[in-house]
This record gives sequence, C-alpha cells and structure tokens, in this order.
Amino acid sequence: MKFFQVARRVMLFVLVNMLVMLTLVVIASLLFGRAAAQFGYGNLLLWCLVIGMGGAFISLALSRWMAKSMMGVVVIDPNTASPDEQRLVEMVHQLARGAGLPAMPEVGIYDSPEINAFATGPSQSRALVAVSSGLLRHMRPPDIEGVLGHEITHVANGDMVTMALIQGVVNAFAMFLAEVASVAVTQGSRNDSRGGNFFMRWMIYNLFYNVFAMLGTIVICWFSRWREFRADAGGARLAGRSNMISALRALKAIHEAGADQAGQQQPAFQSLKISGKTAGVLGLLFADHPPLDERIARLENPTLG
Repeated sequence: MKFFQVARRVMLFVLVNMLVMLTLVVIASLLFGRAAAQFGYGNLLLWCLVIGMGGAFISLALSRWMAKSMMGVVVIDPNTASPDEQRLVEMVHQLARGAGLPAMPEVGIYDSPEINAFATGPSQSRALVAVSSGLLRHMRPPDIEGVLGHEITHVANGDMVTMALIQGVVNAFAMFLAEVASVAVTQGSRNDSRGGNFFMRWMIYNLFYNVFAMLGTIVICWFSRWREFRADAGGARLAGRSNMISALRALKAIHEAGADQAGQQQPAFQSLKISGKTAGVLGLLFADHPPLDERIARLENPTLG
C-alpha cells in the first residue's frame, strides 16, 4: 500500500509538470516560433524564457495544491477540537506573527514515518506549513518549535519564489543552449527535407538539455544550501537558538538511528526537507541541504557563517 501511495504522488507530480510544460510549448510556439525562425537567437531566447520561467511559476502557483495531493497533507481547521492540533496551529501562528507574515499560513499534517516538515506556497500570504506524523511522534515540543521556526523563515524570506525564479532561469538557458548546440551539430546534415534529421536533432537536443540542466542543478543546490543556513538562523531568532540547535541534534540522532541496513538515510520526498546528508564530491555538489553537523556548528558559533 505504501508503494502505491508513493507511486501515485510521483506520477501526479510528473503529470502536472508535463502538462504545464506542454501547454507552454504550444503557446510559445504560436507566439514566438515563427519570429524565432525569422529573426534568430534573440527570439529563441525569449521563447525559452517564456517556457522556462512560465513553467516554474505555474508550478509555484500550484504548489499548495500539489503538496496536498501528492503528500496527502490534511489541512488543520484553526477551530479544531483536537488539543494536539490546536497546539500545532497556535505554534505556527505565533511564529508567523513573530516573523511579521501578512497572513497566517495553512497548517497541515501528512501521514508518513519520516521525520520531516516543509513550507510551500506562491507567496507569504498563501503559504502552507506541513509536518509529518513521524515528526510529531518522535520530537519534543521545543524541537518541533525549532523546526517550525525554520520553515516559517523560509516563508518570510520568500525562498519559494526565489527558488522558482532560479529554476526558471536554469530551465530557460538549458533549453536555449541545447537548441543552439543541437542545431550546430546537425546543421551539416542533408536529411532535413525527408525528416530523417528531425529525430536525430531531437535526440541530440535532449542529450544537451540534460547535461546543461544537470550543470544548472549544481547552482540551484548551492543556493538551496545557502538558504538553509539563513533559515536556521531565522529559526533561532523566532524559536530560540537553543530550540533550533536541539531540533537539529534531534534530527541527526533520529536519522542516524533510522538508517537502513545498507547504511543509507531514508529519503524525504519533499524538496524542502529539513535534513540532508552528503557523501563525496558529487554528494556535496548535488545536496540541497548542508550536513547537519555543519548547520549545528554555525548556530553554535555564528562567526563561522
């Protein structure tokens, strides 16, 4: 049952993004396709920016709905009769007021044994903060407050919008450079009129796109690690430095104790997961979260940052 739930979430995520990108490709082709063919790479870049940026921000606009659908997040009614849920909502709202958010975020819980929390949403006024049932079962209230302070800081800093912007730029330039490279590689072919070159150029385009997108991912991950340090610092201001440090230490202890027989941490599904572990050069380059030891060290000694 767990496998099918995860598979459903992944398939829904892929389907939504494919539909968004397909729709934008059609629209951009109608608006800019002929101009790009006539006037060259300037309009091609514009075409790629429309698709890349548009796809990123449409995904951002749908992020709360996608989180609820894929993760199975159940939003808590602020007037709930459950004492535990009331405490969770009040904790989030208190931190949100401390961060100066213009509106209280939605608060949700999703059923998962992983120790995780995330924040998403298109703006500070339309945010969602969700925690896993596993986190609520295994962490003390002061540690939960530290985790939630971290997530509220993501909202206050506008990290979701910034990440969408960076992702859009990476998408656009990956598409643009892949198109230029595929044309350069295949321009000497004489099979264009018979359509034989189209498939070859499509294959080469996808190869170059994946390479450039992977290089862009290194930039995205670097920024993601940097914003995690900022969120930790913000969580320390909102929830107290001792609570933030205690939360990270608790996460480290729980994840180390919960490693599987192969010695690997169980993966968190959400990209805004609160824990991360790196191994080797590639692990460092493509990690979206810094090692917990480094995060703890920076909080204990702010001069390291």
